[in-house]
Amino acid sequence: MSERSEHISDTNAYFSVSNLKAYYGDSYIVQDVSFDVAEGQIIALLGRNGAGKSSTLRAIARADEPELRSGEIQLCGQTLHDKKDFEAALAGVQLVPEDRRIIAGLSVEENLDLARIDGDSGWDYERIYALFPRLKERRKQEGVTLSGGEQQMLAIGRALARDIKLLLLDEPYEGLAPVVRHDIEKALLEVKAEGITTILVEQNAVAALKLADRALILDTGEIVFRGSAQEVLDNEQLRHEYLAI
Repeated sequence: MSERSEHISDTNAYFSVSNLKAYYGDSYIVQDVSFDVAEGQIIALLGRNGAGKSSTLRAIARADEPELRSGEIQLCGQTLHDKKDFEAALAGVQLVPEDRRIIAGLSVEENLDLARIDGDSGWDYERIYALFPRLKERRKQEGVTLSGGEQQMLAIGRALARDIKLLLLDEPYEGLAPVVRHDIEKALLEVKAEGITTILVEQNAVAALKLADRALILDTGEIVFRGSAQEVLDNEQLRHEYLAI
C-alpha cells in the first residue's frame, strides 16, 4: 500500500534525510523527501523516469545541481546539508553516477590511485581486486577502454578506495549483460557484509528489489511508498501504478 503520510526522521539513525527540497532553476524536483537508513542496509530508490530519483542522490552527495534549498542530511551524526560535494565525500558519501566518469588517459590502477589522493583509509588494491578480479587482470589497461561492466566495477572500486560510509549508485545495471549484472550484485552483497550502507537507483526495479532490504518509491519528487522490498515484489497493483511493471 502506498503512503503519503508525514515521515519524521530519526535523528539517531545511521543516515537520515529530512524534508529535502531541491530545485533545478524554478523546477521543484525533490519535494519534502524524508527517510532513514540503518547501517549496512541496501535501499532501493525507485520510480518512473523523471520521478526525482537521481536528483535525490545528487542532493545527498551535495552536487552543484539540483540546488538544495532546505532540509537536513545527517550521516553518523554529522550534518551534510551545509557541506560542499568534496566535504560530503570526505565525510564518507561516495556517488557512482550513471555515466561512471572514468578518467581518460589513466589506467585502472591510476583511477584507483586518484580516488585515494586524500589519504589511504579506504579499501586497498587487494580488497578491491578480490571483489572484482577482472580489474586485477586489467589493472594496467586504460580505464575508458574497459567494457561497460568493467567500467562499472572500476567506478564502484574507486568509491570503495575512499573512506566510505554511504554508497550511492545511480543505474549501475544499465546496459549490462545478465552475467555481468550478477557479478555486480554479488559484489554489492559483499559490500553490504562489510557494513557499508547503499542507496540504489535502478530502472530494473525487480533486480534492485531482489537485492535490497527496503524500498522507497518516488512519484513527482515525493515519497509515495516506504516499506520492505518484498512488499513491493508482492504488490502487483503498487508496481503497476508507480513502476509500470
